[in-house]
Amino acid sequence: MGSHHITLLAALMVLGSHLPLRTSASTTPCAFPAIFNFGDSNSDTGGLSAAFGAVPPPNGETFFGAPAGRYCDGRLIIDFIAQDLGLPFLDAYLDSVGTNFSHGANFATAGSTIRRQNTTLFQTGYSPFSLDVQSWQFTQFKSRSQLASKEGGIFKDLLPPLEYFSRALYTLDVGQNDLTAGYVSNMTTEEVKATIPDILTKFTDVIQAVYGLGGRFFWIHNTGPFGCLPYVLDRYPVRAPEVDHVGCGAPFNEVARLFNLKLKETVMQLRKRFPRSVFTYVDIYTVKYTLISQARTHGFEHPLVACCGHGGKYNYDIHWGCGAKAVVNHTKVLISKSCEDPSKRICWDGYHYTEAANRWVYDQIVKGAFSDPPIPVTMACRKQSN
Repeated sequence: MGSHHITLLAALMVLGSHLPLRTSASTTPCAFPAIFNFGDSNSDTGGLSAAFGAVPPPNGETFFGAPAGRYCDGRLIIDFIAQDLGLPFLDAYLDSVGTNFSHGANFATAGSTIRRQNTTLFQTGYSPFSLDVQSWQFTQFKSRSQLASKEGGIFKDLLPPLEYFSRALYTLDVGQNDLTAGYVSNMTTEEVKATIPDILTKFTDVIQAVYGLGGRFFWIHNTGPFGCLPYVLDRYPVRAPEVDHVGCGAPFNEVARLFNLKLKETVMQLRKRFPRSVFTYVDIYTVKYTLISQARTHGFEHPLVACCGHGGKYNYDIHWGCGAKAVVNHTKVLISKSCEDPSKRICWDGYHYTEAANRWVYDQIVKGAFSDPPIPVTMACRKQSN
C-alpha cells in the first residue's frame, strides 16, 4: 500500500473519532478496580529502572519533576488509562520500595519482547523479562498476594483482593522489540517477517495463562511505526527508494503492518477460543503514523528528531543516550540534554514518545475510534452488540 494511501486512511480514521460508536446495550462504565499491565518501554513505569539502575534526568521533567522510572519526560499512555479509570498510576512489580499494588501492578519492562532473546541486557539491550517471564511474575503475584493479605494489617491495604483479578483490565503493549531484535541479529526483512507466526504463538500462550488466572478483559495495542524512530533510522539507514514521503523507513513499517495484521487475526481467534472474555484490539500504528506524518497540523515539529539526545541528523547517538554525561575539563557535564520545548516534539529520546505525543495518541484511542470493537476504554468489559 502506498504511503499516500496510508495517510488518507489515517485522516479518515481521525475523522471517524467524531462519529457515534456502537456499543453493548449497557452504557454503564465497567468500573475496573485494577489494571494489570504487560509490555515493554511503551508502558514501563519503573520495572527496568528498579532492576538495572534508575532512569536518569531529564527523564520525568515535564510531569513528575524528576525521573519516575519512565523513559519519557512525563506520562505514558498507561498512565492516562489509569487516570481515566479513576485509578492511581501503576507501580512496577519489580520495584521493592514504596509500592502499592491495591489497584493492580505493572509487569512491563523497557526492552521486553514476546519471545525470549537468550541474550543479556548488556549484549543487545533487550530485557530478560520477556512476556512469558512477566506472566510467571503475575502468577506469583496473584498467589503470594492472597497469602500475604490473609496476614492482615498493611498487607491487606497494599494488595488487591481476590475478586479484583476477574474484574480488572489487562493491558498489553508488546511486540515491537521482537521485530527490531531480528534486525539487530542481522536478519533480512523477509527473515524478520518469517518470525511473526512464532512470536504470536508465544503471545497466545501468555493470554491463555492469564485467562487461566482469571483475566477476562483484555486491551491490546498493536505495534507502532518503528520505521519512523530515530534509533532505527540512525542504526539502519535505508536507501532513497525505501524512504516514504515522511522520511520513515518503509521496509520497517511494512514489517510492523504485517505484524499488526497477524496480531488482529490472533485476537479474533482468541475471541473464539475464550468466548467469556472481551478482547479489544487498538490500532496504535495508525494513530502514531498520523501524528508523525501530520505533525505540524497537530502542533508538533521535527517528528523524526529526538528531543533529548546528542548530535547527528536525528539528534540521536547510540553511545550517548538521553541524560548521558561526559567528563569535560575534569568535570562531569550533561551532554545529552532535553530540547527547549518537549511539548512540541513527538520523539523524546530516539526510542520513545514525549508526554505530549502520548497524550495526543491517547486522546485519539480513548473513545474507541481506533479499536475493534469500537468501544471506549471505560467500556472495555462489554461486548459489542450486533
